[in-house]
Amino acid sequence: QVQLVESGGGLAQPGGSLRLSCAASINIYGINAMGWYRQAPGMERELVAGITNGGTTNYADSVKDRFTISRDNAKNTVYLQMSSLKPEDTAVYYCTLRAWGRDYWGQGTQVTVSS
Repeated sequence: QVQLVESGGGLAQPGGSLRLSCAASINIYGINAMGWYRQAPGMERELVAGITNGGTTNYADSVKDRFTISRDNAKNTVYLQMSSLKPEDTAVYYCTLRAWGRDYWGQGTQVTVSS
């Protein structure tokens, strides 16, 4: 059973920063596709950032140059460093990985950007 546990969400002011963490219950060394999605109220879940085992990253246009995804295989953890936060970044953020032919999701962590 794969479990993903996100942490690091909370309230931030516009222009502020937060770092999300996602701890996996399995060894992620061989897991190629990992990423972060988000879902705002009334909106569909959307990809925020992805990272491969080789370190190749991709980002949604709306977060490029503001967010950075990284992974620490030794700690079985994926991170999302979020800077220059905007109110439109407010959403529940989900960690995901693909293994054995299916996608696994965490329970989500709320990020609220407001003054």
